[in-house]
Amino acid sequence: MSSLSLAVRDSSTMLRRNLLHARRYPSLTLNLLLTPIVLLLLFVYVFGEVMSAGMGGGADRSAYIAYVVPGILMMTIGGTVVGTAVSVSNDMTEGIIARFRTMAIHRGSVLIGHVIGSVLQSVMSVVLVGAVAVAIGFRSTDATALEWLAALGLMALVALALTWIAVGMGMVSPNVEAASNNALPLIVLPLISSAFVPVDAMPGWFQPIAEYQPFTPAIETLRGLLLGSEIGHNGWLAVAWCVALAVLGYLWSKAVFDRDPK
Repeated sequence: MSSLSLAVRDSSTMLRRNLLHARRYPSLTLNLLLTPIVLLLLFVYVFGEVMSAGMGGGADRSAYIAYVVPGILMMTIGGTVVGTAVSVSNDMTEGIIARFRTMAIHRGSVLIGHVIGSVLQSVMSVVLVGAVAVAIGFRSTDATALEWLAALGLMALVALALTWIAVGMGMVSPNVEAASNNALPLIVLPLISSAFVPVDAMPGWFQPIAEYQPFTPAIETLRGLLLGSEIGHNGWLAVAWCVALAVLGYLWSKAVFDRDPK
């Protein structure tokens, strides 16, 4: 077999392995999925009127639903890839990674299986959270088919970038608890982005924290694609962040994986 055929075959095998693990142990995925759903319901039905009033312009609860859903979808991706860090750390601590290193398989297939499996789980999680959003009143009637396709591509790109970072976090963590804690920024960063309120409505000292991070341009780009708002420079910033994080995560994960075990 050629090296490409071997890589595809072994990566497919590792992908099936990770999907089987996710199906047999769904509690982690469900717990991570419940967080964005609870936040969506909380911010719409508990804080919705207050938050929409603070946005000004005569916004009401329905307008705030439209505003908050893109941020929640990005938060869903961040939460889902935390499970990847935990899964990779579990493989490292149980010794299966060391066993894979000794087998006649494509070395990168182990990581590729984790990454593709995580991206697929992120997409499915986004679909489920999006269904809940539609059920409580979210509508995107102005988005064209091309804009919907671009929105899905953006979310897949974000999932790919964050997954590679999560893989690196999982590989350097001494145990699954540490992996979960190390990946916590992937959940916290959306909370301090433009997911729930515009950056302009934040205190002046806090605005740079919200603006100069990967989630804010991704959220604003997704919001523009789904709702027709201004995207501006956020589109290329989001892509640049994703490419940079994906390359960094890949190089980091590969370096740790190729390192001789102690």
